Amino acid sequence: MQKNSVKRILITGAAGFIGFHLALHLKKRGDLVVGIDNFNAYYDPKLKRDRRDQLVQAGIEVLTADIRDRDFLRLLLLRNEITHVVHLAAQAGVRHSLFEPDDYVASNLHGFVSILEACRAFPSIKLIYASSSSVYGLNKKTPFSVEDPTDQPANLYGATKKANEVMAHAYHHLYGLSVTALRYFTVYGPWGRPDMAYYRFTSQICEKQPIQVFNRGQMKRDFTYIDDIVRGTTAAVDLGAACETFNLGNNRPVALLHMIQLLEEGLGLKAAKEMLPMQMGEVTETYADIEKSQKMLNFQPLISLEEGISNFLEWYRAYHLDSTTAYSFSSN
Repeated sequence: MQKNSVKRILITGAAGFIGFHLALHLKKRGDLVVGIDNFNAYYDPKLKRDRRDQLVQAGIEVLTADIRDRDFLRLLLLRNEITHVVHLAAQAGVRHSLFEPDDYVASNLHGFVSILEACRAFPSIKLIYASSSSVYGLNKKTPFSVEDPTDQPANLYGATKKANEVMAHAYHHLYGLSVTALRYFTVYGPWGRPDMAYYRFTSQICEKQPIQVFNRGQMKRDFTYIDDIVRGTTAAVDLGAACETFNLGNNRPVALLHMIQLLEEGLGLKAAKEMLPMQMGEVTETYADIEKSQKMLNFQPLISLEEGISNFLEWYRAYHLDSTTAYSFSSN
């Protein structure tokens, strides 16, 4: 397939944060895009339904389905003559994995095998899937390189993402399946996930509730804006590598307390901070080495945290605080 030819792309988790933005971008550039999502209640499904409504308005079909339904997946791939699968559906979140491990086994292990098996039936399909910076776990070396060991996960979520990479490699080795793992680093922006710290803190600050700051704020995250993630993911789709792994991160870790300061300044409100010890399963810093992504994907993050937080707060006000404003997504 030529790089600039129209692709026929299935996105799993299309009503999720990254899937939503990616679907709009790919549709806008002329690809055929079909999405599926199970609209689970990990966070308020209304946000997922509102994203879906935006996708439908853009002419993107979004079906309600479970990725563990292999027969449905095979029929969907066949019916739409799918050339690429971007697999973003997963049980996310470190904190949730401490209390509901079976959710991760169901979605991230059973569900991933289902995706692999469906793609195996169509050998020409190229699979691009979401991994995570969490695979680096207790790695002390920074920045995190794709060449670094990833055998010391700090939580079950990271362990399932590492398992996905190993499973995908096995399917590539056994059946020649084209697989690309994208290790995302702390993705944020408009239409984001309410369980993420920046979104949760914003809601709590607006509601005059205290925010819980773990490790007493002594943490850094490689916050990566959604538009940069979409560009990197699209480049991976176009590359269609045989078997590769890439970091997609901002390559500039930022102190958690600085992120909170940006929220305070943008909202014009002071956060009541509850300073707490380190939470189980967390790590003190994430930091992406993106040299390989720069070389092979021409990936270069463009959006600073200051600009990205400003964009997020603009969307947050329109979506949550001003019921008279209809906010629609039009960037990318």
